[in-house]
Amino acid sequence: MDETRLPDEGAIAYSERLAHAKAEAVYARNPSETRPIVAADTIVVIDGNILGKPTSETNAREMLEMLSGRVHQVVTAFCVRRGTESRTQAVSTEVTFRPLSPADVARYMASNEWTDKAGGYAIQGLAAGFVPRISGSYTNIVGLPMCEVLDALASYLNFH
Repeated sequence: MDETRLPDEGAIAYSERLAHAKAEAVYARNPSETRPIVAADTIVVIDGNILGKPTSETNAREMLEMLSGRVHQVVTAFCVRRGTESRTQAVSTEVTFRPLSPADVARYMASNEWTDKAGGYAIQGLAAGFVPRISGSYTNIVGLPMCEVLDALASYLNFH
């Protein structure tokens, strides 16, 4: 799946488009499925810049250095699809990183926890020690805002 951001596409629209495309891809493989499909996409946003998954250790290090001592947003969009009907929603959580020393960054890089993680970190792992404060859903930062997803699944019976 092409995850290239469209020109002038905002962070929420981008994340929602990717979540919807993932759900569509699952549906296309089995269009007779009657159970709901849930797909999601998570991004990190700072200063209007979208940080996806790092492409290299150098890229992950740059992301952590950018987040160090600053507040950023984690946006996870999810799509619930049943049959030909779908609903997409984005959830945003504000995350504060403490200032990171070069040694903090080096230890984190050595853990390889940064691989395949939006923004180059996993709050459910060692990076929990970088975060003194969040405002919003913790599970959103992990990658799936459970409260909102469960609400959407509960209401999927109302799809017409």
